[in-house]
Amino acid sequence: MHIFVAQTEWACYSERVEVLLRLSSAIALERNFSLSTMPQILIGTHAFLGEVGALLFLWVLVELLNPSPERLRRARILAMCGTLFLALAWIVGGYYYVEFYGTIVKPVIKAGPMPWTHSIVIETKEHVFLFLPFLAFLASGLITTLRDELVTNDRLRIAIVLLSGLIVLIAFAMAGFGFMVTSGFRSALEAIAL
Repeated sequence: MHIFVAQTEWACYSERVEVLLRLSSAIALERNFSLSTMPQILIGTHAFLGEVGALLFLWVLVELLNPSPERLRRARILAMCGTLFLALAWIVGGYYYVEFYGTIVKPVIKAGPMPWTHSIVIETKEHVFLFLPFLAFLASGLITTLRDELVTNDRLRIAIVLLSGLIVLIAFAMAGFGFMVTSGFRSALEAIAL
């Protein structure tokens, strides 16, 4: 009896995923794109921009550990570039989410064996990621406007080092969340193949 119930539940689950995949494919065909091109380019670009932005703020952090006029000049340029990269990652990620994720990827994930990757991880990523460009802009602005004080004022310098570290941690956490969501999508596709 237990095996029959499990098989029946699996059959219902499998049918649900199959219907959602057909629906996603129909939407994809209607929009005239391949599931392997534009979304993949957007995801790759989003991840690349975010990770480079994180690394730039890590470099800012290192430059501020022992400030000199030359290191502060570099930190200011790096913070501006990091802010730009994080803002671009925000825009590219938002475009992907609106155009592809909500209509094609989300239904498949929610029907798959790891629906929590949308319910918890993507929802968290959506809200936490919103802060990154603003935190980066704040750090960049502080370094630009207060650069003369950063050599002598240790408390101010440490505050900006901590802010830069927070930006790095959040950015790399977002990369990890992205990996988890991709795993949720892949597990749903694998469930269908089995």
